[in-house]
Amino acid sequence: MNSGRYILMQVLDLIERKTLTRLAERYNVRTRHFGCRQQLICMGFAQLTWRESLRDIEECLNAKGPTTLYHLGLREPVARVTLAEANEQRDWRLWQDLATGLIKRARRLYAGEDLGLDLDETIYALDSTTIDLSLQLFPWAEFRSTKAGVKVHTQLDLRGPIPVHIEVRTARSHDVLWLDALIFEPGAFYLLDRAYMDFTRLAKIAQAGAFFVTRAKDNLRFSRFGSNPKVFGSGVSSDQVGQPTLPKARDAFPWPLRRIRFVDPDTGKKLVFLTNHLEVPATTVAALYKNRWQIELFFRWIKQHLRIKHFFGTSPNAVKTQVWIAVSIYVLIAILHKELKLPGSLHRTLQILSVHPFEKIPLHELLTDTQNKTIISNNPNQLWLW
Repeated sequence: MNSGRYILMQVLDLIERKTLTRLAERYNVRTRHFGCRQQLICMGFAQLTWRESLRDIEECLNAKGPTTLYHLGLREPVARVTLAEANEQRDWRLWQDLATGLIKRARRLYAGEDLGLDLDETIYALDSTTIDLSLQLFPWAEFRSTKAGVKVHTQLDLRGPIPVHIEVRTARSHDVLWLDALIFEPGAFYLLDRAYMDFTRLAKIAQAGAFFVTRAKDNLRFSRFGSNPKVFGSGVSSDQVGQPTLPKARDAFPWPLRRIRFVDPDTGKKLVFLTNHLEVPATTVAALYKNRWQIELFFRWIKQHLRIKHFFGTSPNAVKTQVWIAVSIYVLIAILHKELKLPGSLHRTLQILSVHPFEKIPLHELLTDTQNKTIISNNPNQLWLW
C-alpha cells in the first residue's frame, strides 16, 4: 500500500478508477466537478468515521483545508447541497453494481473458510432487519398510521460472512415475498427463520436442488412416516420423516420432510426444525440453524458501525444509495482483513481505520501495529484529525 497516501484513500484505492468510470458511463453520470469518485470519497468517509449528517460530513472534511481536500481528490470544498443532490439523483443501482463486484471478490477470498460443520456446501442465512423512519420525512415508506420504515433483506454467505444479495423494501412488505426474488443455488443450504415458512416457497428451494433448514411453526401439523435413530446425549429428542398433514400444504410440498426436535444444551430451549435434506445428521441440522446468529451479528454490526441507521437523504434513491455504499465499505474492510491476514475482528479493523483516516502510513503497518490496539476512541462519533 502507498505510504504517501491517506489511509482513507488507501482503502478506497482497492476500487479501481476504471471501475467507477465504467459504472458512471453505464448510468449516464456526466460531470467534471463532483463525479462518482468524489461522491464515494465523501460517503466512504462518512461510513468509516460515523458522521451523523450531511452538514457533519461537510464541516469535518472542509476543516482539513484545501491541501488535504486536493490530495483526497476533492478539487473544491465539499458542499452538502452537492452531495445531497448526487445521492438523490444518481441511480442507486450504480452503487449496487459496485458492491456486487466487491462481493464476488470477497467471496473468492473467503471460499475456504472452515465453519466447523464438516460441510463443503455453500451455506446461506436469510433474514431481514427493519429500520424505523419518520413518516413525515419518508411518506413513501409508510408502515403504520404513525410511522414509516424500510426492511433490509439479506442473503448472507456464512463464509466471511459476506452479504450476497440485499434488497431494500418498505417495512410493510411481508418477508416471505422476498424469496420470490432469489435464484437458489443447487446443493447449497438456506437457513431461514419462521417468517419465511411457506411451503410454496420452500418447494422452489427443493426444486432447484438446494436444501433448507427452518424453524417449524407451532401450529404445523405433521404426518410421520418413520423415524431415524436418536443419538443419546446429542440434544436430539426425535428425528422424524414425513409430510405436512393438511392437503394444501402437502400439495405445495409433496416431497418427504424431516422434523427434528432438539433441546439446546446451553439454554434448555426446545426447538423444532424442518429440512428437506434426508441424510445429514440431525445434530448437524441443529448446528446449521445455530449458525444463523451470524446474520443477526451482521445486522447489528452494520447498524452500529456503518451509517444505515441514520439516513442522509429522504428519497428511495438516497436511502438505497447509502445502504449500498455502506455494504461496499463493509466488504472492502472484509477484503482488507483477509488480504492483509489481519488478526482480530472486522470491528477492530474498522475502529482503527475510523480514527486514522488522514494518517499517511502503509495500511498494513497501521493495522498490524500492536500499539493501535489501545488507540481506539470510546466515543463512536470521535474523529481524530491529524
